[in-house]
Amino acid sequence: MATTDPMRIIAGRVSLDDVMAELSRHRPVFHSEADLQHSFARVLWELAPDVHSRLEVPQRGPGKTEYLDLLCLGPEGRTAIEFKYFTRGWTGKAGTPVEDYALKAHGATDLARLHFVRDIARLERFCRRPDQNGLALMLSNEASLWTPPGPGRRRTRDHDFRIHHGRGLAGTLLWAEGTYEPNTCTLRGTYPLKWETYSEPSGAGGEFREFRYLAVSVGASEGGADEATSA
Repeated sequence: MATTDPMRIIAGRVSLDDVMAELSRHRPVFHSEADLQHSFARVLWELAPDVHSRLEVPQRGPGKTEYLDLLCLGPEGRTAIEFKYFTRGWTGKAGTPVEDYALKAHGATDLARLHFVRDIARLERFCRRPDQNGLALMLSNEASLWTPPGPGRRRTRDHDFRIHHGRGLAGTLLWAEGTYEPNTCTLRGTYPLKWETYSEPSGAGGEFREFRYLAVSVGASEGGADEATSA
């Protein structure tokens, strides 16, 4: 396997690194987040046929039901995965077979960071079984997500939620220095952030738009007291 970190092993069978490497060979770009989820599940099955994938699995807790993007069930473990696919505008041909892509610009990078951090917090709630780990996965061609802010840059409302390469996430994160409490997010674990190269497809006019991915591993030890069960 490409990694010995047990937290990056999916359902006790295959490493995330191996899945992403195989996925990028044929699908350097995706049309949508749903396209990414489906393609990821297919490659996972090709590499580990005894791992079963379930999309949009309900997680029922006190007073509410949340939905998990992908639950991977293997004979030796389970992995809960949340996906985010955030893009800048890009058009080009890519993949096997070759397809035409026209990606829209999502624009709101502050909300992309907020939603990704919320995914980590959700996985902390979902991963309560001793045989289950979690992965929050973001794929993007938006360089400002992985690039540290420049020196002297003013503090933005999403300052605590920055997810650039080399940063760590932990503790209580405040939106706009706590002036908008609904976006406050508290993490039980500590998460170092490392962006990794995914693909470099060539677009219209020879334009390259590098895609990178950020994967955050969540273990059962980060799970809290709130009950959450899948059904």
